[in-house]
Amino acid sequence: MNLPILSILIFLPLIGVFFLVFTKGTEEFIIKTSFKVSLITSVLTFLISIFLWINFDNSISSFQFVHEKKWIKDFINYKVGIDGISLVFILLTTLIVPICIISTINSVKFRIKEFLMSLLLIETLMLGVFCSLDLFIFFLFFEAGLIPMFIIIGIWGGEKRVYSAFKFFLYTLFGSVFMLIAIIFIFYEYGTLDVTKLLILDIDKNYQNYLWLGFFASFAVKTPMWPFHTWLPDAHVEAPTSGSVILAAILLKMAGYGFIRFSIGLFPHASIYFAPLIFTLSIIAIIYTSLIALMQQDMKKLIAYSSVAHMGFVTLGIFVFNGNGLAGSIFQMISHGIVSAALFLCVGVVYDRMHSRKILDYGGVVNKMPRFSTLFLIFILASIGLPGTSGFIGEFLILLGVFKNNYFVALIAALGVVLSACYGLWLYKRVIFGKIVNSRINELVDLNKKELLVLTFLVLLSLILGVYPNIILDTVSVSTNNIIYIFNEKTNIKMTFND
Repeated sequence: MNLPILSILIFLPLIGVFFLVFTKGTEEFIIKTSFKVSLITSVLTFLISIFLWINFDNSISSFQFVHEKKWIKDFINYKVGIDGISLVFILLTTLIVPICIISTINSVKFRIKEFLMSLLLIETLMLGVFCSLDLFIFFLFFEAGLIPMFIIIGIWGGEKRVYSAFKFFLYTLFGSVFMLIAIIFIFYEYGTLDVTKLLILDIDKNYQNYLWLGFFASFAVKTPMWPFHTWLPDAHVEAPTSGSVILAAILLKMAGYGFIRFSIGLFPHASIYFAPLIFTLSIIAIIYTSLIALMQQDMKKLIAYSSVAHMGFVTLGIFVFNGNGLAGSIFQMISHGIVSAALFLCVGVVYDRMHSRKILDYGGVVNKMPRFSTLFLIFILASIGLPGTSGFIGEFLILLGVFKNNYFVALIAALGVVLSACYGLWLYKRVIFGKIVNSRINELVDLNKKELLVLTFLVLLSLILGVYPNIILDTVSVSTNNIIYIFNEKTNIKMTFND
């Protein structure tokens, strides 16, 4: 294909941003135009990603739709391309952004044009991360995503928005400094930043540990792994609904993608060496943050801590070095992207009506919002991994992979599944059931057509993936097998996708 379809995909939202910059007129006209332009732009981007999916060849492991241009002579090439792993994250990104734009109608009350511009900008940057085939280009997209999210939290957030925005920015920026140093070292030592070349290059074992730590410093903060997770609850609580959805559904997944693409792909020996560290931090994240979630009185903060626990499963699955763990981690990230987005949207629905996220302010919601209560229950069940939902598939594959690697670690990780049921059902019971003790509950109205359409769509998506997970697994299978093959060749550890 001669058409640079990936570059069109990446920069189409940016064209929408530039169009909005020059939109002028009355406030009402600007708001309506901004919604139309941003929604049309994001939907077109989603349709392009569907086009990529339809035309993607699942039978080959090499990167497809590659587009390369020289940028800075003898140093940086703009190079993009995708494999099956990249593709599923692109689909998730382009699916979530239109939903965020639709939800903005209720969650943002001022400077709506600027907010929508920020959403489109961050979509471009997130897509760039999943398409980049040059380490420096990856770094630029990866770090530039901090800027619009910083703006979203800092301007449209809650009472402590400035504190939370700066905490988010400084934590993530600090970690990425070490990744930049590692990237510079790789260039001067090997003369290239081309990911396709580096993946087949056997980087010196004497360097791998240090380079792995450089990338880990950035990915661990953004995942976020314990104990680098403390910025996440504050960011989620203060961010507007759309900001929380983007943060949980996509931004956290960029680091998981980085672990798979770079930590495992470029530094396999170091990954084996540091695997016990990852196991320890992941298990602590699963158990510790689940216990913290049980004690939360803020719905957003509870879901934020649950995200840390779920991402603990992801990192655990990646570093068990077998096909089930790797496939499960990818599936878990896609599932969590859908379910966590839905949970934050559900919190946004009741917050728009009650202007409170405190669990104690609720109770008896089912009496006034039966449709909402039904859909919210399905998302809670998907979050705790009920069979038949997407949440079950990822956790099952991860635990299967971990069990083959270490029985004891698998047993402890399985306790996280029980704990997720505890805090998930406990949240649902306190919010939805019981007597109406707050008179404001009587004023609640059930889901409107827009809210019902969005949440129903996400429910169907979670159920479809739960019943037919091969939609994702078939797309990523060849790419995961290729990662495993390269890993085998470099480390002599033998494993297969169906290990």
